Amino acid sequence: MKFPLFVSLRYIFSNKDSRLLNLISVIAIVGISLGVATLIIALSVLNGFEKTLTEKITDFDTHIRILSYKEDLPKYKNNIINISKRIDGQLDYISPFVSKLAIISSKHRKEGINLQGLIEAKHINGIKSNIISGEYLENSDTSILLGKTLATKLLVKPGDKVKLFALKNDKLPSPTEIPNIKIFTISGIYESGMADYDNLIGFTSLKAAQSLFSMPDEINGLDIKLKSVEKIDSLSTLIRKELKYPYYARTIFEIHRNIFTWIDLQKKPIPIVLGLIIIVAVFNIISTLLMLVLEKTKAVGILKSLGAKSREIIRIFVYQGIYLSLIGIISGNILAWLLMSIQLKFNIIKVPSSVYFVTRVPIEMDIKFFVLISAITFILSLVSAMLPSYFASKTNPVTALRFD
Repeated sequence: MKFPLFVSLRYIFSNKDSRLLNLISVIAIVGISLGVATLIIALSVLNGFEKTLTEKITDFDTHIRILSYKEDLPKYKNNIINISKRIDGQLDYISPFVSKLAIISSKHRKEGINLQGLIEAKHINGIKSNIISGEYLENSDTSILLGKTLATKLLVKPGDKVKLFALKNDKLPSPTEIPNIKIFTISGIYESGMADYDNLIGFTSLKAAQSLFSMPDEINGLDIKLKSVEKIDSLSTLIRKELKYPYYARTIFEIHRNIFTWIDLQKKPIPIVLGLIIIVAVFNIISTLLMLVLEKTKAVGILKSLGAKSREIIRIFVYQGIYLSLIGIISGNILAWLLMSIQLKFNIIKVPSSVYFVTRVPIEMDIKFFVLISAITFILSLVSAMLPSYFASKTNPVTALRFD
């Protein structure tokens, strides 16, 4: 064992250290541990929010939505073929849909609803994953899937019947323009955890929606699901070049700009928080090592008088800093993993969906966050240990031996 490491271990594990020094060392370790745990949890929660919201939104809205400045999309079948060729290899599916407002009525009350008619099986499978009661009947023209919040307002459950009222030809009701009325059976209830969906949107077949809204062979838009969301910007640009008036395309990040802007806003303070926590950790390590230098001044003088070189004295106290930082980093990682595991299993902390768009705190534990935060903390802790170590190496042996 090398001489600096041997002496450093003797200092660390010696029982003769003052209680004050031990207390300061514990404070330094706790400070580093809490800082590391806080940053890992913060990044994991933000990453979880972004991933969960993106998955939830794409289950219902897909990646790119093509709409029209007019009420419907003319000649949409030709556009489906052209777009499929344009982004071939990156396309999962492209599906027509109908989406319009209507009034839904149960035996107890009436509410507004955004009824969406779908046809693509892959799109429907994404919605199915959020069903909490009943099922989605794909081949039925009289079944409807409602959000949990809307179903609660209407006091209905799977199997109940509801009436939907829709404007005929988008004109106000009159003796000559009687609203279209269609009876649906609630086949299932879904819960996305996002208030905008659970409170407003209902799903049925494309044919049923076209019948209700008097759109025999018309649609309101096209939903495009890509194989990877990473290329959404470049592919949306290609699609826009392919489209002509009255078509236009919007990505999920543009449609739900408020949600993703909110997530980005939450990420901005992270570097500031990281800097403040690291500064606290650095001062903890520096103060601890300076106290250790004062405590061991006579010992340093003896070592130097026996021939210890300055770089060996530096290494002795650097090893002390490494020891403190490693204990703090390992403890912080364990603490972060433990707290996040408890939250994932027991869902102790709940959040209002009307504010945070989800009903539970989403956490995405990624090993890169543990490694990144640990590496940054260790490097800065090591750098901070150099200053008191340098002061210790400059100690005059004669003065140190006379130090009281």
